[in-house]
Amino acid sequence: MGALRVVGRPIPQIDSFVKVRGDARYVADIDLPGMLHAKVLRSPLAHARILRIETETTTRLPGIVGVFTGLDTPGVQWGIIHKDQYILAREKIRYVGEELAAVVAESEEAAEEALELLAPEYEELPAVFDPEAALEPGAPLINGESNLARELHVRRGDVELGFAESTLIHEDVYTTPHQFQSYMEPLAALADADGGGRVTLYAPTQSINLTHRYVTNALSLPAENLRVVQPHVGGGFGGKLNEDNIALITVFLALQTGRPVRLIGNRLDEFGASRPRMPTKTYLRMGLREDGTIAAKETRIYANNGASSCLSPEVLQCMAVRMDSLYRMENVKTDAYLAYTNLLPAGAFRGFGNVQMASALESHLDAMADMMGMDPAELRLKNLVRQGDTSVHGWKMDSCAVGECVEKAVQAVDWDGIRSGGGEGRFRTGVGLACAIHSTSVRQRSLAEVPEGWDGSTATVEVGEDGRARVICGEGEIGQGAKTVLAQMTAEELGLEFPDVEVSPADTEKTPFCLGGYASRLTMIAGNAVRLASADCRNRLLDLAAEHLEVDPSDLVLEAGGVSLKAAPQRRLSVGEVVQAGGGTVSAQATWDPPTVMPDPETGYGRNTVAASFACLVAVVEVDTETGCIVLRDIVVADDLGKAINPLTVEGQIHGEVAQGLGLAMFENPVLDGGKFVNGSLADYTLPKAEGLPDFNSILIESFDPHGPYGAKGCSECALNACGAVIANAIFNATGVRIRDLPATPPKVLAVLRQAGTSA
Repeated sequence: MGALRVVGRPIPQIDSFVKVRGDARYVADIDLPGMLHAKVLRSPLAHARILRIETETTTRLPGIVGVFTGLDTPGVQWGIIHKDQYILAREKIRYVGEELAAVVAESEEAAEEALELLAPEYEELPAVFDPEAALEPGAPLINGESNLARELHVRRGDVELGFAESTLIHEDVYTTPHQFQSYMEPLAALADADGGGRVTLYAPTQSINLTHRYVTNALSLPAENLRVVQPHVGGGFGGKLNEDNIALITVFLALQTGRPVRLIGNRLDEFGASRPRMPTKTYLRMGLREDGTIAAKETRIYANNGASSCLSPEVLQCMAVRMDSLYRMENVKTDAYLAYTNLLPAGAFRGFGNVQMASALESHLDAMADMMGMDPAELRLKNLVRQGDTSVHGWKMDSCAVGECVEKAVQAVDWDGIRSGGGEGRFRTGVGLACAIHSTSVRQRSLAEVPEGWDGSTATVEVGEDGRARVICGEGEIGQGAKTVLAQMTAEELGLEFPDVEVSPADTEKTPFCLGGYASRLTMIAGNAVRLASADCRNRLLDLAAEHLEVDPSDLVLEAGGVSLKAAPQRRLSVGEVVQAGGGTVSAQATWDPPTVMPDPETGYGRNTVAASFACLVAVVEVDTETGCIVLRDIVVADDLGKAINPLTVEGQIHGEVAQGLGLAMFENPVLDGGKFVNGSLADYTLPKAEGLPDFNSILIESFDPHGPYGAKGCSECALNACGAVIANAIFNATGVRIRDLPATPPKVLAVLRQAGTSA
């Protein structure tokens, strides 16, 4: 591969100027003629039988077009994996915030007023909120005949033999809480019905085609009767992967009224409508041999599904196995249980299960390094996977620079000095380290509706007579910069400048079938499809130019917006002139499906990701032992991302994911009372803020993956996975006490310090 012109440059995102000018159109900015406004009545109780919802009085109010309850909706349950929820609750409510009724009105104000007049009558039922308690005999049944939503049992090697070989065996328990995505744009949808049964849905979805499938299935709509368009999206982070009911409710209301209907949640709604990170409790037992190598790992997981299944069954799968592939280990035993409870359903969130297990595993290894008197970095380097390895679960490591990540992250701080400095008095400084792994594709069974569990992407590239290129792709953009990197790859292949490439919006009626923005898959999978289509266009342009110039295509070079003769550069045609000579637009379509396999249904073994990203974080903290307050002094992120297609976008992704990870580690502490989030508003739910975070020191390590376009892998989730453990490990180094129950809030830190007798 020769020198790159556009790929590798720090280019501002393709829609950055539209956004800063305020010209980006989100769902809230789209107004259609005759548009109605919808509001949803949500349950105040965690578990109750619905006796009555009085709608007649409300329906007669001025400006009210209709009031609908679960009895008006199709009596068919829907769901991404388990079909276990209704569009609006029928007969029973299962969690605080569940949708009971929807009001459609001529104005938002009228709809809000109407909600207050609906007076549901309930028979309250016993509720259960803890997953272990929910699985006990006699627990209240929430959704069906069992509270067990999914269980997994993974066996590799012989763990008992591994423990017999161990010099040190350590076991402990770790918990992680709910965490809300807290994206800038709340959940929203606008459905435009044409009166003939056809609907256009504008939704800030991460996947237009998966949204199309779930909505048509749940409402028994013919596929041709629904078009899904992605407007600008104000962040997703997994929270806009079609797990909530907003789009379904909006399409249902549009079909009922025959008019456009818009439904926009507010920040209070988010704590009853969204699908936050799944809370977990992990029992972890591990054995190390005398030389520090891992001999055995035994895990038991209890995960809180909430009242219905969204993507939590898949999150559990990932939590149970993914982090194991970070280390060379042979003996693994994992039992994982996902329980229905009377809480808000949990779902996908950036990191997708790796966050919960990394918080446990990386804290556990840190504790064992201390017990063995070994440097935590040395322990990692002894055990981390290396290029060429196949992990315990079947992941082949064709690129891997995680060892280099550890070495460079440690070198970026005074690792030895801070670690050995100890801490006395009120303010104590410590340094911690944690590693992580993440997939860059994911062939999975939850997408069974896609033929053969397809995990590919398709893109069309067109070059017009103006010499500009257009990428037609349905993957979409959720703010992460996908359109930008796809445009860079197209410009690179076609010898164009970045401004000469446009990327289409995602639209099920106008773009090829794609799975969308999740699982850190777009740079690699969509990037390969776009690169292949662009390369095909390049070859066609060279053929056309060769015919016009009466030379062989091999005698030509395509660069700087034109085609010229290698031996006589003055003989040159612009790209636009070549297209004109060919009689019209030059286009090509390509598909790329990674060389992965579906995991074995019995054992879970298999290469379901084509490549893995790696990261190592090092954090320096100062702990006030009188108050428990933690100040983050420094954080280093060394990220093996294969190749940085756009370093500016990469830096933004790393900074954003680490900020979210630090939210889970230090700030975000959901408080539940009777199934309700008592701090369920952004006034009370504490998020990390820019002024409370240090500058991030990002180290980009380009390992060059043979499968990725230009060697690229994913880069937007891996570092997040390690944030909980790196903070806990740094606190331990500073104070000698370990936080196992995230987040590490000042009251928790102070309580542990006092229990250990080490507070000031």
